[in-house]
Amino acid sequence: MSINQIVTPLDSAVLETKEQYKVYFKIVTHAFEELVNCIKERKICSPLEANFVAQYCELLTYSLEAFRIKYLYDEDEKMRIDLTESGFPNYLEFRYLYNDLELKKDHISKLPKTAELKAEFLETLLKNKRPIADRRLQQAASIIYYTSVQPEFIFKKFVQGKILHTVGGEEGEYIVSWSFYDVTHNRPYICFMYFEIEKGKLEEHKQRIYEVLEETADRNMDLDMMAYAIDKKLPKIAPKKFKKIDLGPLHSVFAKDELVVTHAVLKAISAKTLDLSAFALSLKIDETSSTGNFAEGSFFSKQYLQVWSPTKVNTYLLAPHRVIQVFYDNIPEALHLLTKEPFEIPPLKLT
Repeated sequence: MSINQIVTPLDSAVLETKEQYKVYFKIVTHAFEELVNCIKERKICSPLEANFVAQYCELLTYSLEAFRIKYLYDEDEKMRIDLTESGFPNYLEFRYLYNDLELKKDHISKLPKTAELKAEFLETLLKNKRPIADRRLQQAASIIYYTSVQPEFIFKKFVQGKILHTVGGEEGEYIVSWSFYDVTHNRPYICFMYFEIEKGKLEEHKQRIYEVLEETADRNMDLDMMAYAIDKKLPKIAPKKFKKIDLGPLHSVFAKDELVVTHAVLKAISAKTLDLSAFALSLKIDETSSTGNFAEGSFFSKQYLQVWSPTKVNTYLLAPHRVIQVFYDNIPEALHLLTKEPFEIPPLKLT
């Protein structure tokens, strides 16, 4: 089957063929790579934030490569793409991946020895002049999957970043980042909290800060709600600013949502106006900052909490030049709602 013959009906959420896997993983990997470059070049985030974004995207692309190896020759199991406003793998795929690696010794014990498989491949290809059987290719891919993929580099449901000193300290003396894969939206999010220590030293509070973030902010929610909940549970620190980056949706031939941007891409691909590799990536950044504080509780249990400014929302769209042209021709009103004009990124070449 050629690349141009790939069919992805809207009611299907499963990648069925090797060609679909190859195209899908190329699109998603390329999108994350260009997202990192765009955030740095366009100064969408501060240099420190951009470095954190790059690190979290590296975990995501590493996980995607693990998916590619896992499913490429597997005739029994198929990877599922989320049906909602996502375009990314369903969260359960990440969970299955991590579970696989926890049991990798058991899985490896059931596979042929690597040396035996290499010898068989050489004999089949060079001596017998025959193609390798799909079942043996699947076993070879499984060996690579279980022996090369490292659990510590897999993007988990919650990924904690380290606490660092800020540069300049205008928004707070410290910054901490974290990322999560929201199980409802099936999209990755990256968050930042700028804060100061009111009582004691950082080392005294570090572990508690990490615990509160994972307990309280491991899923998507309104930013003011997140800020209040974290502030309430950390009485000895003073949060000064929160930022939440929503990575997605990814609009491509594999997307299944009802978004205007997605349908513009699908319609143009169907009409051969755009290539199969065409895509766009939405990006939304919410920010809120402290404007003061107020006292809550009785005289003996009084706690000072921050007053948060109305959440500032910035929306962006990243896409290759030809895709942006299609958007201006067909959905200009959607582009007018963006904070800035769409950011042009290099197109993906499949061949």
